[in-house]
Amino acid sequence: MISNSTVHGRGYLDHIADEIEGFLGPAKTVLFFPFALFDRDDYAAKAKARFAAMGYSLESAHTASDLQTAIDRADAIFIGGGNTFRLLKALQDLELLEPIRRKVKSGAPYIGSSAGSNVAGPTIKTTKDMPIVQPRSFDSLGLVPFQISPHYLDPDPNSTHMGETQEERILQFLEENETPVVGIRERAWLRIENGAVTLKGEAGARIFRRTHAPIEATPGTEISALVGGPDAD
Repeated sequence: MISNSTVHGRGYLDHIADEIEGFLGPAKTVLFFPFALFDRDDYAAKAKARFAAMGYSLESAHTASDLQTAIDRADAIFIGGGNTFRLLKALQDLELLEPIRRKVKSGAPYIGSSAGSNVAGPTIKTTKDMPIVQPRSFDSLGLVPFQISPHYLDPDPNSTHMGETQEERILQFLEENETPVVGIRERAWLRIENGAVTLKGEAGARIFRRTHAPIEATPGTEISALVGGPDAD
């Protein structure tokens, strides 16, 4: 679960390429879901070229003649970033949530970036995006039992901006919901394997729970005891 696909001064997925290769292991074919951006052809071409440079064959779901067959034959799933509301609406309209969920539960690696990480949680209620379209509900893939808030920005004590911070919005979420939230800073990601949830990258994350003060998590920390693992109820 990657916070962002591009960091300042580097190319698309450059900062995460080694991690992707290690995570995918023997997988050869990747099915890409470009639905978070408007220009799906351009997005798919960009992803295809980047994964080809890593030695993988990438097919885009938006050009597949039979989506269920494409999901079945893919070794891995990659859902890219963009607008989370547009992404979830497309996944719902195309009836893709359950097929993707089954594929990942069967053992296929799942890579999500930004919006693609957000939809891996139970809902998209902790996205930072504007609701430019209206999905049927906020319920998403539920691959993990905690909420993900990508692109997490810490409050700036010197800022004169009077709008709500990301931390304040997450705390508002927890006033109405009990699900833990992981605010993943840019240049950080979560690697989830065999029930373990490990924070990796350079920048760390903040963990928010309803009845606890926020916790700072540093790279290398295993956080499933705080937020639950992928097999948690």
